[in-house]
Amino acid sequence: MPKGYVILTEAIRDGEGMAAYSRASAPSLAEQRATVLAVDARPDVLEGSWHGDRTVVMEFESVAAARAWYESEAYQKALPLRQAAADCNVVILEGFVMPPSRA
Repeated sequence: MPKGYVILTEAIRDGEGMAAYSRASAPSLAEQRATVLAVDARPDVLEGSWHGDRTVVMEFESVAAARAWYESEAYQKALPLRQAAADCNVVILEGFVMPPSRA
């Protein structure tokens, strides 16, 4: 089963509010056994434009696990803190599984 990934781009308006969100959301990530793969304040944009001041990439066991995290009671309690502190884009992506080679 392919992994699930959540990518957030954040245009932060309130740094202290985002710190409170990070503290509040951490237990929900641990509950779903998520791995934070990247947090970058300065992505190297090669083409086009990129939204926000910070990008976060998280890995989950599956797309269903990623959605379960986002919809969990624990995360839904933390979510308003992020929404009050930043303008964000959030997506869930299905990981790519290389098809078997025909050699």
